[in-house]
Amino acid sequence: MVAVLVRFAVRRSLNDTRHVRVVKRRHATGLVARVYRQVERDFKMLAPPVALHSASPGTLAASWMVLRETLLADGVAERADKEAVATGVSLANSCPYCADVHGMTLDALPAAGAGRDVVTEWARASASAGARVAAPFPPEQAAELIGVAVAFHYYNRVVNVFLGDSPLPSHVPESARPKARKVLGGVMRPGAHGPVAGESLDLLPAAPLPGDLDWARSNPVVAEAFARAYAEVDAAGARSVPESVRALVGARLSTWDGGAPGISRSWSDELTATLPPADRAAGKLALLVALASYQVDDAVVEEFRRTAPGDDTLVELTAWASMAAARRVSTWLAGGRSDVVGNSSPGT
Repeated sequence: MVAVLVRFAVRRSLNDTRHVRVVKRRHATGLVARVYRQVERDFKMLAPPVALHSASPGTLAASWMVLRETLLADGVAERADKEAVATGVSLANSCPYCADVHGMTLDALPAAGAGRDVVTEWARASASAGARVAAPFPPEQAAELIGVAVAFHYYNRVVNVFLGDSPLPSHVPESARPKARKVLGGVMRPGAHGPVAGESLDLLPAAPLPGDLDWARSNPVVAEAFARAYAEVDAAGARSVPESVRALVGARLSTWDGGAPGISRSWSDELTATLPPADRAAGKLALLVALASYQVDDAVVEEFRRTAPGDDTLVELTAWASMAAARRVSTWLAGGRSDVVGNSSPGT
């Protein structure tokens, strides 16, 4: 009974999504309905970090695909190691929501593989190009675990914009939260086997493998998932992010080493001053999402909404900037510092 109530509470937390209206399950059609069915089957609930993308069906599918085929699907890496990566990345990116969710799930699992502490430390270090930690897992697990890290460098940024600090909805009293967290961790605890790998791939069309996906080539399912997702998010960026903003963010990311830009947002004002006035609100939001998503607040979003009021545009800009940053991180996670990110780079 408690598990049922926790699931219900998390489902209600969809109503706490900020800035956009999530498509209700009963109203979902087409691609949104297909993704929702997979999420509920494989994740045991309609996870708010996925559902928040629903205003843009293709972006919804892309976000689900990279999460499912790395974190959830059966593979060579243990789920505990995957959850350790998700937790470490989320801590590094100051994403309390994701750190809470995946920390709870990790606590419900026995230690496995390389051991959660060393894997978590590797993942936390992934946020900085200068904080190299040797990969604590065998080469055959690299595609899955790097994939989880890249997926969460994406998700942390999106979640920081659209969700609060906790996966539990605001109406759950503080006194009940410790028990609810423990129950939720148990609810999300995976079984002995994860879902079959590759079942999400037909949600989006095939796409060429860009150069910054060399780290995934050893795992065709992971490589396909990211290639298709990258192509879809790039298309969303072309629709919803002004060309001048894409060029500015791409140029800034090309030399970014993961360092925080500062405690104020003055750096973003200085960079966007070079943009056409009509593009500055979009530029500020995109830069903040990519480089300091924890600095995005209501005022930044509302300034952008005055120039682009649609939920789909807001979701697509946020997704594009988040993925651009995650792709940059992937270049040093893979062991190289190449500034070339294939034929669909953040600056294109």
